[in-house]
This record gives sequence, C-alpha cells and structure tokens, in this order.
Amino acid sequence: MVTDSTAYLPPEVAAAHGVSVVPMRLAVGGVSYDEGRGITADEVAQALRDFVPVTTSRPSPAVFADLYAALAEAGYDAIVSVHISSSMSATMSSAQLAARDAPIPVEVIDSETIGMAMGFGVIAAAETAAAGGDTEQVADAARRHTGASTTVFYVDTLEHLRRGGRIGRASALMGSALAIKPLLTVRDGHIEPLERVRTTGKALARLAQLAVGTVEAMGAEDELDGVDIAVHHLDSRERAERLIEQLAEQIPEARRILLVELGAAVGAHVGPGTLAVAIAPRFGGRIRVVGASD
Repeated sequence: MVTDSTAYLPPEVAAAHGVSVVPMRLAVGGVSYDEGRGITADEVAQALRDFVPVTTSRPSPAVFADLYAALAEAGYDAIVSVHISSSMSATMSSAQLAARDAPIPVEVIDSETIGMAMGFGVIAAAETAAAGGDTEQVADAARRHTGASTTVFYVDTLEHLRRGGRIGRASALMGSALAIKPLLTVRDGHIEPLERVRTTGKALARLAQLAVGTVEAMGAEDELDGVDIAVHHLDSRERAERLIEQLAEQIPEARRILLVELGAAVGAHVGPGTLAVAIAPRFGGRIRVVGASD
C-alpha cells in the first residue's frame, strides 16, 4: 500500500499496516521541505500568522517511481496507491506517470477526499491485503471506504483557502466571511459550504452535532459495523480534545477515535484554528478498539 502524507496516518499506524507514505512538498519563506521533515505544523501555523509566504506542491513522478521500484525489489508483485482528491492536488498525476513505467502493476486511486477520511480507507485496504485479498479486492476496499466517508470542518477564516485556490463552491461564502464562521465539507472531491454560523462557540457545537447526525445516517447501512473517527486540528489541540470527549459520549458506534494534527501541507490552506471530523464506516469484519491517540 502507498499513500501520500495528506492522509495524515499516524506513523505508528502506517508502519503497523505496511503503508508507505510519500510526503508532499512545501515552501515556507522560500525554504523547501518535505512534509513532516524539518518543519512542524506549529511552525507553519506561526508562519501563516506572521504572513510568511507558505506554498505547497505535489511530490514529483520520480519520487513515486523510486518508491514503486523499491517495493518491487522488496518482493511485492502489485501496488495499490491511494491519494488526495485530484481536484485539490496534482499528486494523482505524479503517481499515474510513475505507474506507467513501474516494474510491477500499480493501481492508482483518487480518494476524492483528504485527511483520515482517506487514511481510514487506506487502512481498510491494507487490512484486506493482509487477509489475502488480491489487487482488485484491495483497491475496491479503498474505494468503498473513502467513498462512504464524510469530513466536516470548521475554519477560523476562509482567507487561507482563498489564497490557495482550493475553496471551490465555498467561495460563495466570501462576501460575508467577516460576519460568519463557516462549516465546510468535502463532496465529490471538492471543498463545499455546509452551513454558516455566527460565532465560534456555535460553530464548534454544530460541528459535533453534524458528526453525530452523520453517524446516525450511516446507521441505515445494513452492513455497518460501527465507525472510525478522527478529529483533526491545526494549533487547536484543546478544542480537539474537548470535541473527542463529546463524540466519545454521543457516538457509541465509534470503534476508535483518533486525535490527529493536520500537517503542514493541508494546514497551509486551511489556517490555524481549523478543526475537522473525519468519519468512515466499518463494513463488517473484526472490530479493534483503539483509544484516542496523537
């Protein structure tokens, strides 16, 4: 299994499932980094506050080509490579270019989402592979779980999304951006507006309500065997921890709730203070309960 760093899989989870993670690229004040190496999310948050230019870019095809070749050399006979929505990043294009000349078959999948909504799909695919699934079954597991996942999130301001050009149809909110606290979602690979709320407190309360409602709606799925939840944040840990406590009390269907800080690549576009909830269904199978984790 291969994914990119915008899945924000905790390193120990990626390692436990044999997932290789390709880092996104970013530049802060003209200095380039691989995401997760040499600069922290907190440092990026401070740079954004200080109006230091922060930009991101996709991994190059050569990076994917080298990884695919290394996995082939290690004895793998096929690869499933799951990535951030192609509407948000050209990472898919790099993976596809590298896949054409890879020494083993590579199935490249557009998750049409981001964060742990993608990450939980990667985990499901890796578990399918570990259980003996073939390439098609592994790819289907990734598609099914990412396609059924939901992400809802709060941002302190739409300005960072506007600067990065990733605001999509949420741009309709810009005219009243100073008067509202927006709640957004990811739909069909795009960031779209969900609701307008007048204060931060009301927005965060509504975020929890939307998460609970999402799980209730998922419960209509006959095969549903609980849900996995991740609470993402950028420089808003206390809020995230309080939200986890709320969700743990209100969503008994949660089999694991992870606390996952947003990394620099996504953080650069959503800005400090962002809080997000990613919810992915479990379709049958064995349940493993995991407590909140960094």
